[in-house]
Amino acid sequence: MALLALTHTRAEHGLYEAMLAETRSKESRAASFSTRRLMELTGLTSYSTVRRTLRGLLRKLSIESGENVPTPRSSGGATFRVYGPEEIFSRRLAAGRDPYPEDVGGFERRAAFTSVLKRVVGKSDLSRREAQVALLCTRGLTNAEIGRRLGVKEQTVKFHMRHALIKFGVRRRAELISHLLTQFELE
Repeated sequence: MALLALTHTRAEHGLYEAMLAETRSKESRAASFSTRRLMELTGLTSYSTVRRTLRGLLRKLSIESGENVPTPRSSGGATFRVYGPEEIFSRRLAAGRDPYPEDVGGFERRAAFTSVLKRVVGKSDLSRREAQVALLCTRGLTNAEIGRRLGVKEQTVKFHMRHALIKFGVRRRAELISHLLTQFELE
């Protein structure tokens, strides 16, 4: 789930988790959701935010809508099938997309990296981009290299790095890396 959180925005991941929890007991993982119901489940306060977030989840192959989804008997709303994390990565691969974000590709199966990843993603006040920058920092990349990886300017990386340092309560990159690496050894 931690890897999946890096591929979603905060709103997308919150909506995805709410939809997954609602459909977990159903065999087909399909259910009808009204926009109002989704707002109640997630705390999102705008219809347009819910619609935009749903479009993001559809584009990222996390959910499916339309004729391919069997319609369960329920009251109103659009019907969606919600896929589990492993299914999402498989669907992305089958569609010719990278299943994982570029910043975690190749490391997803290493136990140490998984612990660091869970620590970074578990820090709920980090934005997705701050988490990505912190993870790339642990790989020893410079701000310029991180910027090229993420397709942003070096100044943007500095901005996100500064916020990640503040949120982890450290002053330097080396402290951040040490903090992330020593935390999983203690757990």
